[in-house]
Amino acid sequence: MDKIKFGTDGWRAIISDDFTFDNVRIVAQAISDYLKDTYKKGKIRIIVGYDSRFMSEKYAEVVAKNMVANGISAILTDRPSPTPSVSYAIKDKRLNGGVMITASHNPPYYNGIKYKAFYSGSADPSIISKIEKRLYKRTPKRIATSVFLKSKLYSCENVLPRYLKYVSAYLNWRVLKQKGFKVLVDDMHGCAGTYIEDLLKKTKNKVKTIRSERDAYFGGVNPEPIAKNVQMSIEMVKKGAFDVGLVTDGDVDRIGIIAPGGNLLTGHKVLTLLLLHLFEDRKMAGEVVQTICGTKLIDKVCEKYGLKMHETPVGFKYICDLMRTRDILMGGEEAGGVGFKNYIPERDGILSGLLILEMMAHRKKSLTKILEDIEKEYGSFNYKKIGIRYPDRLKPRLVKTLEANPPEKIMGKKVVKIESYDGVKMLLDDGSWLLLRLSGTEPILRIYSEASSDSTALKMLEAGKRIAFNI
Repeated sequence: MDKIKFGTDGWRAIISDDFTFDNVRIVAQAISDYLKDTYKKGKIRIIVGYDSRFMSEKYAEVVAKNMVANGISAILTDRPSPTPSVSYAIKDKRLNGGVMITASHNPPYYNGIKYKAFYSGSADPSIISKIEKRLYKRTPKRIATSVFLKSKLYSCENVLPRYLKYVSAYLNWRVLKQKGFKVLVDDMHGCAGTYIEDLLKKTKNKVKTIRSERDAYFGGVNPEPIAKNVQMSIEMVKKGAFDVGLVTDGDVDRIGIIAPGGNLLTGHKVLTLLLLHLFEDRKMAGEVVQTICGTKLIDKVCEKYGLKMHETPVGFKYICDLMRTRDILMGGEEAGGVGFKNYIPERDGILSGLLILEMMAHRKKSLTKILEDIEKEYGSFNYKKIGIRYPDRLKPRLVKTLEANPPEKIMGKKVVKIESYDGVKMLLDDGSWLLLRLSGTEPILRIYSEASSDSTALKMLEAGKRIAFNI
């Protein structure tokens, strides 16, 4: 009864262990019950999409069958599709919601379910709570395949053309066509296909796409654009004299950026680039939101331009909520998931990567030069993160102990502020910070730090370990 638990971005589990057809049916029935209880009048319509993982299309079919068996109209995507394309379809087709079969950047032996709400973004905590409360309450309804395929409630569609048109409409093609860059695109065997390359065909940019074919094992790495997983791309950018490398994750809602010379940028640097491009180059206005793991570099940019900055717990659903209720220019996570004003309230790796290219074209500068300009203006900010196994006996004490008795100093620097609404973040008098945060779905303690140098940030992680184990 406790095998299904929604984390910061849906439910994820190991295939054939907890992620089974039976458990997928249980989740689908809870979603069906939520939809029927919420929309008591009129026809309920939903989309079910899936990524390129092992058996994802079969799990998606199971969900769609359950919807139809419950009298809900279900559109099933006809191929592996990026999460943002499924989210956009909700807006485009005026649907009540969407289900995405994906485990995003998790290892190949995981799969998962993300629920997207009627507003085309991550379901807020209240919606997830309502779905969770309906788990195991009813026996999942089933329908024979032959009946399902003939049902008027079922359709199978390709949502990509409309989505790519939507992405294209957001971009400034006059600027993008002015300059020709050499671009490497790495799909990490996710479901980004050659879509970036296809969109750029009408420009002077020369694009090479790698790892675009489906591989349920993702070439033996997790489809997450972090250094250890993208060494091939880093080497190709170095040796091939590419102007930029764009790396999308498994379900294409995150972006990794490789600068010339093979420098993989942190998500913080990517967020800063995108914010500066929207505000300085595109002359767009609004507020900014990032999570508790966010960078002080964004704070400095907001201070300079008088932009209001919000900070949320980890999870794009919190950012999405603000994007729906406030005039948010950009909202993003440290892992490279970014949402934009005048778009759906959803992360989009394809759009994020193309906006970086647009920034380079607009400024007529290399990415390296743009980064140098930012560091000269705002200073150096270096971010590090690790995840470690943490004893169950210490977990209940961690936050309470650090709230009641935080360290006065860390590495000789005075602790000037404590934030504890999602883990415990200790801000130091030199602008650096250290965050200890327990995972909601894994037996892991995550430790984050930001400092003026890589070496100091790494030393702060070690200090974080000592603090965690000596409470």
